[in-house]
Amino acid sequence: MGDAAFSWVSATTTHPGKVREVNEDASLALPARGLWVVADGMGGHDAGDVASRMIVESLGDVESHEDPADFLDEVEDRLLDVNMNLYETANNSALMRTIGSTVVALLVMGGRHTVIVWAGDSRAYRLRAGELQKLTIDHSQVEVMVQIGELTREEAEEHPLANVITRAVGGTEDLYLDVDLRELADGDRYLLCSDGLYKDLSDEAMARCLGTGDCEAACQALLDEAMQGQANDNITVAVIEFNRKN
Repeated sequence: MGDAAFSWVSATTTHPGKVREVNEDASLALPARGLWVVADGMGGHDAGDVASRMIVESLGDVESHEDPADFLDEVEDRLLDVNMNLYETANNSALMRTIGSTVVALLVMGGRHTVIVWAGDSRAYRLRAGELQKLTIDHSQVEVMVQIGELTREEAEEHPLANVITRAVGGTEDLYLDVDLRELADGDRYLLCSDGLYKDLSDEAMARCLGTGDCEAACQALLDEAMQGQANDNITVAVIEFNRKN
């Protein structure tokens, strides 16, 4: 963590849920590098678990960088490489089916800021002073319809196109990643999760669970709460807490 103004602790957990036999989610936690990742293999497609695993394996040996911009560049470059590998593999197969995965990553930049990188509908949230804020915008068909006023948020949750993703690693030949920079504050808790978590939890429940105990307890509380619902998808959670150094 070097001369960072903040220190951090984290925890992760994953569960296949109540319905799926295969867990197509994958996660990565490299606190020494300031990197956490959640990837969700695209449901209904072939080898979604392979796609998500390729993402975390590719990012698992990201190098340390003096320049935070080089850190971000390497993460983006590796995701672009995975995207091309998945796209070419799918197009060279006899079935010609998409092999893809969503991704959301949190990077610590210089010990004072975070950068969130994502494609798809895996999300990042931040709990600050008891207030929960969603930091990512879903790359999904229903999100587009909400943005142009065709659907309300409530209607989007139950819409037949709710699972249609408009952007994912491996989905198209060219991958476009969204990037968001945030300044850290003492006590911030960040949450990375696959859609299997937030589809069964209200924002109020998510804020309550995310604020529970330490990071391990918060992870368990979020998973337990989700498992009390339908839990018809895989569930993956990463919780990262930042505290200002004395």
